[in-house]
Amino acid sequence: MAGIINLSPLQASSCGGGGGRFLFSSSLRRPAITIPQPSLRTPPSLRSVSISRTKRALIVVSALPKLGDTDSIAVPEEAVDVIGKFPQEAGVYAVYDKHDELQFIGITRNIAASVVAHHNSLPGLCSSVKASTVEEADRTSLTQAWKTWMEEHISTGGKVPPGNETGNSTWVRQPPKKKSDLRLTPGRHVQLTVPLEELIDKLVKENKVVAFIKGSRSAPQCGFSQRVVGILESEGIQYESVNVLDEEYNPGLREALKSYSNWPTFPQIFFNGELVGGCDILTSMHEKGELSELLVNK
Repeated sequence: MAGIINLSPLQASSCGGGGGRFLFSSSLRRPAITIPQPSLRTPPSLRSVSISRTKRALIVVSALPKLGDTDSIAVPEEAVDVIGKFPQEAGVYAVYDKHDELQFIGITRNIAASVVAHHNSLPGLCSSVKASTVEEADRTSLTQAWKTWMEEHISTGGKVPPGNETGNSTWVRQPPKKKSDLRLTPGRHVQLTVPLEELIDKLVKENKVVAFIKGSRSAPQCGFSQRVVGILESEGIQYESVNVLDEEYNPGLREALKSYSNWPTFPQIFFNGELVGGCDILTSMHEKGELSELLVNK
């Protein structure tokens, strides 16, 4: 994604067992047993990890330029030109409309991909952007960077940007609604009048994005397929899915698809009739922000 990251603070709880022991009564001379009670305190080891993360985040953010000192970059009219204007790295960014009014402050794993998404969905509100990468960007550091810019904006007389107001979902990319998986045939007992490879060709050319996965999109049956579904949905990409393990409605699909694509493994992802690759390639493109660029170019 380049996607937007949930800003809710991390929460963690844990239970550790207290050590039980025998207590001896001086009068009865027999042991009284105390039942161990679970401790509700956070173990010292977890507290130290949490503190060290916070300290590291503060150190990282101390190098962050102030929002007011960060240069504003005009967003190109063509989405394809946006990629070269902004870093494809994790960081914090602020979006301004054509009147130079701040609309949204966000954090992301890929600044360029997020700007492309905003440009495509809200072109009238995404005229210029201030952005800064965050070194060693984990969730804690990114959240601290967001808080730093937000507090600076509010302290200088501003108010919470419209896109950051409670309940506003306009600026946060929502995953597509779950669709049903496509079926290539009415059933295994129905005689096909065309070769299966022809049905595959028709399917991938009539749909912008098709993912052939193991299992359904709502219940993938392998880790690679689950990863592919997660990436496509985090990027907000509308796509069709086909279960290659469904021998009732897609009999023989696995072997036919291997022959059609000349690709031996699953999942397989097609964009506009062309094979992009499998999980590893899609993951790499996602991390580099190239999925948004690919969709724009196609």
